[in-house]
Amino acid sequence: MSELAVAVFAGATDAHLVNEPRDRRFARFRAAFDEAGYLGRLAELGYRFVGRSQPAFPARLASIHDPPPGLFLRGAAPAELLGRPSVAIVGARACSPYGGTVATALGRELAAAGVVVVSGLARGVDAAAHRGALEGGETIAVLGCGIDRDYPRAHAGLAAQIATGGLVVSEYPPGVVPAPWRFPARNRIVAGLALAAVVVEARERSGALITADLALDEGREVLAVPGEITSALSHGTNALLRLGATPVTGAGDILAVLGLEPRAGPAPPELTGLLAVVRDAVAAAPSGIDQLVRATGLDAGAVAAALAELELGGLVCGGDGVYREVPAVR
Repeated sequence: MSELAVAVFAGATDAHLVNEPRDRRFARFRAAFDEAGYLGRLAELGYRFVGRSQPAFPARLASIHDPPPGLFLRGAAPAELLGRPSVAIVGARACSPYGGTVATALGRELAAAGVVVVSGLARGVDAAAHRGALEGGETIAVLGCGIDRDYPRAHAGLAAQIATGGLVVSEYPPGVVPAPWRFPARNRIVAGLALAAVVVEARERSGALITADLALDEGREVLAVPGEITSALSHGTNALLRLGATPVTGAGDILAVLGLEPRAGPAPPELTGLLAVVRDAVAAAPSGIDQLVRATGLDAGAVAAALAELELGGLVCGGDGVYREVPAVR
């Protein structure tokens, strides 16, 4: 049975024949399917297909309970990238500024250490992890729609950057539209490609927790970033920690689980003057600008300028008018 035919058939819609047995429909489809011609059209569009029986198909993904018949690929990297040591970073779509900053930093540090970062191209944590990985190395985006689509559309530019040196992948052929039931299916591929799954922020009922459950089912490591006990965005991650997930206080925790050593990078610059004063005040307690003015004795303009520079340097993050220190992730 052709793996490509199975993959294309699975993505095809045939609504007027829903009462016909699936085996009969597939037999009719397979008899008419021109595999060589289809592969040629894929190549013209800039896509590839790796079947489950091919050497380039990753063994980790092939070993899961319900592996896809194959993957459609878009991007410059060879298919062998799928089998490299990789970590999934997932989390809330509506993440906090802190969650986004941490996901970016973890993605950057893991990629710099030679780990491929896998995520789902969604808003929030997924996109932040991809962007961080692009700064330091390679990343794989797994779609819940056809390989020819970028979802959400706002991330078309991000997908193009990923494809420049990494891969965008999907089990669905061109033309398959995004649908709610395709995203949980996508999550099994995110989990299946990775040696470990890291959840940065997640509400109690979050798609990121589905990925974590799938990773656990497949015997993969699950890690979680601890969060504020008062934040709904931390309920899912803190619940994982109560169940025994490994806490993440930095990229080194993830690398240690994988048995890898972090690569030495340049030392962070020493802060002096106003920047050091404001950073130390934020480190002492999450604060708004008025609180920081009182704590530092500086005027509001100087505090605001220092905060902007510290945010650009990835040392503090702000949300809802409150600024917090970004912990080191090395």
